Amino acid sequence: MSRISMRVDGVTYTDEVEPRTLLVHHLREQLGKVGTVVGCDTSNCGACTVHLDGEAVKSCTVLAVQADGSDVTTIEGLAPDGALHPMQKAFHELHGLQCGYCTPGMIMAAVDLVADNPDPSDDEVREGIEGNLCRCTGYQNIVRAVQQAAREMNTGAQA
Repeated sequence: MSRISMRVDGVTYTDEVEPRTLLVHHLREQLGKVGTVVGCDTSNCGACTVHLDGEAVKSCTVLAVQADGSDVTTIEGLAPDGALHPMQKAFHELHGLQCGYCTPGMIMAAVDLVADNPDPSDDEVREGIEGNLCRCTGYQNIVRAVQQAAREMNTGAQA
């Protein structure tokens, strides 16, 4: 067992983990962060995307011990005060989801994209979320949601 400590959604956790435990399993099974879903376990779908030290990563590709000392944000951490994050709100309002299984990872990837590119074109959104698969939609509403959230996030940042 290895002793790790990480800050997840603003709370510091210190736990004993098996060295081979994936971050996604640690978040779900030990910390109860079930919004981070296990999709494919092969890093193909992106459903498990979280932010690790401010960067979007597929948590099924990171060992929990690799995140020792890091700051992790999950989908639950985007709205710590209970109000939806602009990206969550836009996905809801513009129907950027259908079954919702990919949505947490898609939103986390989109937030990272907008942090790097505050005004993405359709093609830039599609390229920015290409590591996240949705099996239900045609992506058009996802692209529209990301762009609407980007506008709102930029307006809020300027205020």
